[in-house]
Amino acid sequence: MPTILLAEDETAIAQTVLYALRADGFAAEHVLLGGQVVPRVRRGGVDLVLLDVGLPDASGFDVCRALRAESSVPVLFLTARDGEADRVLGLELGGDDYIAKPFSPRELV
Repeated sequence: MPTILLAEDETAIAQTVLYALRADGFAAEHVLLGGQVVPRVRRGGVDLVLLDVGLPDASGFDVCRALRAESSVPVLFLTARDGEADRVLGLELGGDDYIAKPFSPRELV
């Protein structure tokens, strides 16, 4: 079963996403901080990263940049920052897709 790592600081959103992923058969893990993403991916077993841009300790864009320096794990931005410049930047930094909040958990899965 694929493992998805969710980096999201809003608990209600995280719980909704984790529930939807697990209900569809995915293993899902959650971290609150951007600084936790790269070390978790280094340990292995992560098949996809769902990454918020507005994390409390680091920009999701910076986290994506750091991930791309050492991993090709797919990254899907899941964020309230829905401006065109943000979407383009996320994809240029190596993000594989960009979903703006609010979103449908079913669409995400």
